[in-house]
Amino acid sequence: MDERSVTHATFVIERPYDASPARVFAAFADPVVKRRWFVEGEGWKVDEFEVDFRVGGYERSRFRYKEGPVIRNDTVYQDIVPDRRVIIAYSMTIGDTRISASLATVEFKLEGSGTRLVYTEQGAFLDGADKPADREAGCRMLLEALDAELKRVPASA
Repeated sequence: MDERSVTHATFVIERPYDASPARVFAAFADPVVKRRWFVEGEGWKVDEFEVDFRVGGYERSRFRYKEGPVIRNDTVYQDIVPDRRVIIAYSMTIGDTRISASLATVEFKLEGSGTRLVYTEQGAFLDGADKPADREAGCRMLLEALDAELKRVPASA
């Protein structure tokens, strides 16, 4: 690919969960739980998933769909306020091609007895290899997987 381009985009997803902010936050903070909803799933093979959940820490995942190319997600935790917010900077790579770099904020807001999660991503999508609408759709799918994870394990567990 000789031509280079960058598309900047911001999107916001708001999603309610029938779980406390502490419980939803814990699904981001606990590496075992996060792996289940974030990188595992039918047809997906996880090659690596490492998490150092602290400000300045990292999250590294390598995965592929069926026999497809390796997809990498390299994340650095910028800010963590327990039960309130997580801010990350991350890049996505497919094979040897970096497709995006983003800043994302996840806010956990008490709403009744549950949580309103507000996900805001500011992304730079590179060389037409990824598109903002596709990333937003992927994030929505991940937040649905989070909901399934929260429903799978009872609150008292």
